[in-house]
Amino acid sequence: MGIANGIRKQASKIAIGERRVSSWAKNMTDAEEAIIQAPVRRLEKDGLDISMAWAIIGIFVILALSAVYMMSLVLIPLTLAIVVGMILGMLAEKLTKLGVPRITNAVILSSAVALIIFLVANSLAGPLTTLAKEGPDFAEKTANRLMPYLERIKWLHITPETFQSGPMSAEKLLENTGNVLHLVTANLTPALVQALIFFAALLLFLMGRVSLRKSIIMVFRERSQRLAAIRVISSVEQVLGFYFATASVIYACLGVVMTIIAYAGGLPSPVLWGFFAFLSSFIPYLGITMMTLAIAIAGIITHDALFVGLIPAAAFFTVHLLMENLIFPAVMGRRLEINAFVVFLAILFWTWMWGAVGAMLALPLSLIVMTIIDELFIEEKQQPQLPK
Repeated sequence: MGIANGIRKQASKIAIGERRVSSWAKNMTDAEEAIIQAPVRRLEKDGLDISMAWAIIGIFVILALSAVYMMSLVLIPLTLAIVVGMILGMLAEKLTKLGVPRITNAVILSSAVALIIFLVANSLAGPLTTLAKEGPDFAEKTANRLMPYLERIKWLHITPETFQSGPMSAEKLLENTGNVLHLVTANLTPALVQALIFFAALLLFLMGRVSLRKSIIMVFRERSQRLAAIRVISSVEQVLGFYFATASVIYACLGVVMTIIAYAGGLPSPVLWGFFAFLSSFIPYLGITMMTLAIAIAGIITHDALFVGLIPAAAFFTVHLLMENLIFPAVMGRRLEINAFVVFLAILFWTWMWGAVGAMLALPLSLIVMTIIDELFIEEKQQPQLPK
């Protein structure tokens, strides 16, 4: 009875509404009827509307880039910690499978990174101190050695008097030493703050990596989107871990070879040259170029004969060329091919934004973007069939 009464009430309400509509339609004027029966026109966008839309997008991009640049003090160590944490993700998973708790994994891996950085800094402290003490003599020797070659380039207008008076003279360099020390001291505090942020972020990221991964996956509602998120996160961790593990071994061998070349070529501080060769190899194209030029200048200064001075640079360039074009592709295969021009643009952009650290982060960020595009937008790729 209750259900029947409810149905009758709803039917009576519908009938009353229909009578009101019909009575309103009878009293409707011709103008109102014409407005109702008129076809709906779609709003067409002209060139000004499109320009305004793109202008808004451009303003948003400029503001976003400005925020990234101004927040570099915080974003640089955070980005570096996330990249390092994702690289160590595969190692963390192996330790977890061995029964090591995740908190212990985070402490062990972050402590290992801190220990490696401390050992490297400690080993380079001696050569860098020696280089700083010998800086004025080294600069004077460099100027005297390169002067015959610089005088041949007429449009530079460089003469021996250029280094004896003016802003490039030794007296001016010594006068500006206080400014240089002040600049180094001013940048020391931000560097320490960034180091603390990096280690804290790395520890917390490794501790909460699994829960953060689950949170990102659960943001999506549909099952296909969650599977895509799982696939992208796993692929990014595998690509970064595989690339940097393999690259570190290959570039470490290159550093050892460079140390031998520097020792045999009579260059000062062979270990320092080996470390710089290892570090610069992670910056494609620009790193090898700057390293080769530095070795060539050091060789010309060290040896009297020009041909003998260029031998260490030629040897390093040849070894690096063989590793990049033979050994590296043989180990990596075609799995991690990136367009050379895109990588070059990424290096220039991130160097402009974040300096030397940005140049180091350009390649891993390019790998992350490449992996995401490859997993989401390449339709030819066969996707795994997961159970429902």
